[in-house]
Amino acid sequence: MIARKASKFSGSYLADHVIRTIGDPMNHHHRKVLHAIFSHPVNANIDMKEIEHTLEALGAELETKSGSRLGISLNGHKIAVQHVNHSVPKEEVIQIRKFLETCGVAAADYPV
Repeated sequence: MIARKASKFSGSYLADHVIRTIGDPMNHHHRKVLHAIFSHPVNANIDMKEIEHTLEALGAELETKSGSRLGISLNGHKIAVQHVNHSVPKEEVIQIRKFLETCGVAAADYPV
């Protein structure tokens, strides 16, 4: 779903500027990361920031917890995962995948 930004400068770049609305939150990069989370064998080369941005695009609420933990809330389900600065370990990717499956998210719903 796309909405056009209204502007008093009709015919200019500002009048034609497209803004994203809630109906279409996943861009191509987010979909690629989502497919990497659901890939077999488990991908151990996914950056935590990429996962965070993808979860936010899905509508998840992220909360920093004590002990370098990250709380994730999506569709009434909650989980806490270890927040790392680089690539996420395979065990965490599996945990996030199972969480997304529990929330009703499937990679097939978001084609690349």
